[in-house]
Amino acid sequence: MKYIQATVRVDPDEAPTFFNLLANSPKIEEARVLDVNTTLEGIDNYLFAIIGDPTTLAEEATDTPGVASVDLSETRNGITYAVVVVNSLETPMYDAIQRASSQGGLVIRTPLIYRDGKLYGRGVGDPKPLQQALEDTPDALDVQIDEIGRFRGGLDDPVSTLSDRQQEALKIAQELGYYDQPRGATHEDVAKELGCAPVTASDHLQKAEGKVVNAVLDKFGPSV
Repeated sequence: MKYIQATVRVDPDEAPTFFNLLANSPKIEEARVLDVNTTLEGIDNYLFAIIGDPTTLAEEATDTPGVASVDLSETRNGITYAVVVVNSLETPMYDAIQRASSQGGLVIRTPLIYRDGKLYGRGVGDPKPLQQALEDTPDALDVQIDEIGRFRGGLDDPVSTLSDRQQEALKIAQELGYYDQPRGATHEDVAKELGCAPVTASDHLQKAEGKVVNAVLDKFGPSV
């Protein structure tokens, strides 16, 4: 079973209004699909969490074919929740996502993240449907594979985002007292135990620490 993480770029001139309102609006810093369910009639109900002002989204989203309604919650701590009702098969670009997620042996994970003109997502499944989903991607979508590997479970656990080497570096650093006050070890000490150059040990630690810190400070919870 494979795990894949990808970034999707869409030309704003070819993207549906709904996508641009979420990913390219100066009023929305970030939006995430937290959950989605599909009715027997094929209508998708999305639960979004939005940082920013979603007023324009609520007013203009239904200009996109297939987007039926947007219902906003009260805004608290800068976050607004929205239930968006969509017939994805009638919505440009979203029909491709719907087709991918409906393939046997493939699960599209949430959250899906809209930020800085891009869509960030993750999938889990057998290699064949994963590959088929990539091959079926419309030309208007530029898909960049950020990471692919063996699915180890616990994707919502920050530790699961660390490579084996990064986890090893953190474990050794902790055991040597690198994180003690006063510090009981240096990059050179960690590097010696890892069997690598100090600059490499430093790189492993910085990347691992960055992933853990970002996960802890994420307002919405686990990040892609």
